[in-house]
Amino acid sequence: MTVEPGLAERLTPERRQRARPADAAVPPLSHERVDGREWDRMTSGFDGIVQEQLNVFSEARWPGATIDPLIFRAGTRTVGGCLVMYRSLPAKLGGLAVVKWGPMLADASTPGARRDLAAMVESLIQRYSVEAGLMISILPRAAPAETNPLLEHLKARGFSKGPSLAFPKRYFVHIEGDDATQRASFAQKWRYHLNKSEKNGLIFERYPATAMPVFQELYDAMLDRKRFPDHSAVHTLPALMGTPIEGVRPELFLIHHDGAAVAGAIIFTAGDTAVYLYGATNDRALPLKAGYFMHERIIAWLRAHTRARWYDLGGTDGFEGLHRFKSGMVGKTGVISDVPPAMLYAHRLWPRALGSSIVWGREARARLRQAVDRRQPH
Repeated sequence: MTVEPGLAERLTPERRQRARPADAAVPPLSHERVDGREWDRMTSGFDGIVQEQLNVFSEARWPGATIDPLIFRAGTRTVGGCLVMYRSLPAKLGGLAVVKWGPMLADASTPGARRDLAAMVESLIQRYSVEAGLMISILPRAAPAETNPLLEHLKARGFSKGPSLAFPKRYFVHIEGDDATQRASFAQKWRYHLNKSEKNGLIFERYPATAMPVFQELYDAMLDRKRFPDHSAVHTLPALMGTPIEGVRPELFLIHHDGAAVAGAIIFTAGDTAVYLYGATNDRALPLKAGYFMHERIIAWLRAHTRARWYDLGGTDGFEGLHRFKSGMVGKTGVISDVPPAMLYAHRLWPRALGSSIVWGREARARLRQAVDRRQPH
């Protein structure tokens, strides 16, 4: 086992002696902490890679946390990885280790993928809970399937249910084999609006990161028009779009009409699931049906230029109009599933009590903020 700065003082011989994997059927893995930029490069080809597990994103999003990018191996085979953010209290009083949308599999199609997930979880338990005395909070990624293997394993392993998102629904479009099949998969009403949009002289293009000011102008205009508070991670975009690692740099798409941009989108395209990170429109986009045109062209681009099998549209924050739009795009072959709750584990009583107070305290503050936001005049 590799011992990293910040945790070494916790790894006493007594704790090492007590640290035993709970499931003897799960083979142990070796793990290595790697440099942040190297982590982003190494994981860019993982099936499970997602922006929340990128070092460049996490450093910008959570500047106060210590970040551990860990690569897991079974012999010479790279199994997967997990980016962990943690904060420890002085005097070994405990703390919290957070995993968002991980751990990730390098190859989700291997016959032993579920066992690999279980082995990575065991390594995390040993490193952060048993040896470092922290509570672990793992938020599994929503999956376009009836069951979520990571969530099921965490339940069986003794993790308890933590906070859930207020609006957990996520909308997944299945990327089909050709244009005709893809179009047929959309809901009838969605296809109707798409057909209308294609008669409006809209132009779809992919742009380099240097065109970000155009997208930002659209985004600012949208916020001003809708007048809702923005609690997203949009401030991480300069770091994400500026990464020199092409494999994990999001793509920028813009829709023009009569020479002016009316809509845009930032799409994370690495891995087997592409993710709609941010979208923006101005007041000309709605009558032009620009959103229908843009997403249909994005899906076609993903099918031609990436290995993605799914297109994750994100959630709706409870807005019925967004639900109708996204569910129509999901159509006949896509999936609407829930983001699982955060799952919590602590090896000892005090870290469990302390970690629970931190987790549920954050949740209470977040729900209060949401309630205040919804009472504000829009």
